[in-house]
Amino acid sequence: MTIRVLLADDQEMVRAALRAVIDRREDLCVVGEAADGEQAVDAAFRLRPDVVVMDVRMPGMTGVEATRRILTGWPPPDPPPRVLVLTTFDLDEYVHSALRAGAYGFLLKNSPPDQLAHAIRVVAGGEAMLAPSVTQRLITTFAGLPLGLLPGAPASGHHGLIDSLTERELQVLILVARGLSNLQIADALGLTQANVKSRVNRILTRLGLDNRVQAAILAYEAGLLTAPPHEETRPIATEE
Repeated sequence: MTIRVLLADDQEMVRAALRAVIDRREDLCVVGEAADGEQAVDAAFRLRPDVVVMDVRMPGMTGVEATRRILTGWPPPDPPPRVLVLTTFDLDEYVHSALRAGAYGFLLKNSPPDQLAHAIRVVAGGEAMLAPSVTQRLITTFAGLPLGLLPGAPASGHHGLIDSLTERELQVLILVARGLSNLQIADALGLTQANVKSRVNRILTRLGLDNRVQAAILAYEAGLLTAPPHEETRPIATEE
């Protein structure tokens, strides 16, 4: 199955470089390009891609606003495309805004080509990825704040719910917070990938969280990890 990708970036040279990376992969295909946010919204509704690779800073309508319009205005019954946001900045207000707008991934423009291709595949499959440095800084930034202040998180009372998790669920939560994917967790714990997916969804539901980024922050705050993930930590992926 070929993953159909829409590119949105105001710099033609950047779009050309992204297209070269994507079209080189047999399972990925660029179906269109957009030079600003308005074009991105129009192209998304017209071309119906699987993934939109969105520059966060564009003249006129930003990538954050374009993401919000695509996801809130998408007509049922088909699911909207996954949005993978690209930026040259590893943490600013755009990270938080993009998460709140519903972006599934946040990757730096200087990421290696293979990492970009992998991120597109991951978000197309229903997972959301953050660059490792973004994950680290998010945890550092939000550690100590009430969970209700986290991007997209519901309010208060979640720390005590960790006590309701089983020992196996705690193991899964710790590995999630360390940035392991479902497949990697399955290998580490001797479980099937489907079993891990079920456990992760149950953990998020029980803790009242939306995604693994919030779970990582909560795990750190609850003392399950002794320090925020380091730069080498794998990107956190959220399975839905």
